[in-house]
Amino acid sequence: MSAAKSQGAGAKTAGRLRVSQVASTIGRAHPQERVIRGLGLRGRGTSVVVENTPSFRGMIKKVLHLVTVEEDKS
Repeated sequence: MSAAKSQGAGAKTAGRLRVSQVASTIGRAHPQERVIRGLGLRGRGTSVVVENTPSFRGMIKKVLHLVTVEEDKS
């Protein structure tokens, strides 16, 4: 029964997210700068496509005030 639940949770997280940086990291806490770099963002106006996994969603949640997120259509 638990295996079915874990597979169901994985199906909900399938897909990709487009993350765009809209604010600078200047003056922000160092861990926030590290999360932005970890996502692959290099500065204002850059965007990346990442997998929709719990680890990436957790990173995005930490810097949500610096980025915009949308589902990637491709």
